[in-house]
Amino acid sequence: MSQETVANTATDSAGAPIAKRVLIDGELLALEPTFTSVNPATGEVLGTAPDVGVEETERAIRAARRAFDESGWATDIDMRVRCLDQLASALREHAEELRELTIADVGATRMLTYGNQLDAPIGIVEYYAKILRDHPMTEELESIEIRGETHRRWVEKEAAGVVSAIVAYNYPNQLAFAKLAPALAAGCTVVLKAAPATPLITLALGEIIAEHTDIPAGVVNILSSTSVDVGKTMTTHPEVDVVTFTGSTTVGKEIMAAASASLKRVFLELGGKSALIVCDDADLQKAAQFAAFTICSHAGQGCALTTRLLVPRELHDQLAEMVGAMLDHVTFGDPSDPKMYMGPLISEQQRDKVDGMVQRAITDGARRVRGGNRVEPGFFYSPTLLAGVDPNSEIAQEEVFGPVLVMIPYDGDDDAVAIANNSRYGLSGGVLSENEERAIAIGRRIRTGTFSVNGGNYFAPDVPFGGYKESGIGREMGRAGLEEFLELKSFAATVKS
Repeated sequence: MSQETVANTATDSAGAPIAKRVLIDGELLALEPTFTSVNPATGEVLGTAPDVGVEETERAIRAARRAFDESGWATDIDMRVRCLDQLASALREHAEELRELTIADVGATRMLTYGNQLDAPIGIVEYYAKILRDHPMTEELESIEIRGETHRRWVEKEAAGVVSAIVAYNYPNQLAFAKLAPALAAGCTVVLKAAPATPLITLALGEIIAEHTDIPAGVVNILSSTSVDVGKTMTTHPEVDVVTFTGSTTVGKEIMAAASASLKRVFLELGGKSALIVCDDADLQKAAQFAAFTICSHAGQGCALTTRLLVPRELHDQLAEMVGAMLDHVTFGDPSDPKMYMGPLISEQQRDKVDGMVQRAITDGARRVRGGNRVEPGFFYSPTLLAGVDPNSEIAQEEVFGPVLVMIPYDGDDDAVAIANNSRYGLSGGVLSENEERAIAIGRRIRTGTFSVNGGNYFAPDVPFGGYKESGIGREMGRAGLEEFLELKSFAATVKS
């Protein structure tokens, strides 16, 4: 970032709103009109972002197309490695400014920025720069003989083309880098749209790319907008080859339908309603701690969080009190305070949604063990535990996206597996048991794309992440994430004798 940009990053303390620019065809543009971004911890305006329309979006797509066809980016692996290394270095160099902006724009706690809200996502850029050096882009097949001639056969991998990438508000750095880094490594060009609720941190990425890397103009374009028409343009434009989206399943289905008219490749990372199964031989104290603190991570605004706690019926009431006691120890408040474990929800609208689902669940018979109330100022919601929940109820089936854990009793391992799989989602899950073999056997029966055994952490740049069923299509991160942005071209040539 320039010194002016660095100064702007901390304006919440200076009192003046932060003003960010979009990146289109290599230029940083302060366009009108703008919309505001609100600090969710205070409810106060943090800054403004350009509210681009269809015209600017089409310009960005044309720039990406031109860069793909003419800049050499798609074919020059050495240039891509160099530029990814530059980007990773620049992100590390400006990590502290990005950290403060992430805390203010996203409501992420300071401790989370040292993990999946900032530092770990920068590692995704480093990972793809590293594996690109040795990722096989050509596969030789066995030669064949046809009518006395030898035919050499091989397969080459090449960039899929122009990518439209749309990210959600909850982990904007993670989501942006998990789309941008593999797409760039593959040789694609990208139009990335920031989430309307957290535009400032994503636009800051554009400033770093423009000012601190040799990425050619048009290879990366970063937009901010509140317009539904912008999203429609990004998913239907004839110059776009790939659409990747992270967000709600409802919107994901709309994007898939829109992209189908031109048979674009679609890559979706959507919702989840993951189950944590506590076996009858598990350490209950550890189970209570794991369940309570997991649901409060980023105020429950994580698609892969285990929001359903499945417990043997005979242990249900005992564990409910233990989890409730653990929730009493969750510190929440000003996310800039290093002592705070949990920050706010993203908006008043989201808090209304969370509270509405909790109150309906209580009315329908769930027992409130802890929480279930708003906390002012800002958009905070108290850590909440509901016990004795019907596995078919709204609160057990629909994504809440808040610090709300529901406890469901079960009778035996088969019943636990059936309840865990009783969901239209299939993103993640977990199991806790003193018998690892039993735990892994249960995990293999759960229809999800990721799974944790006894607290194991699968989430890292080299691990494919994605889901079954209505949790999405495709995989982010890992070598599988790179393959999402590559096309296969099969060759055959006669060999002269």
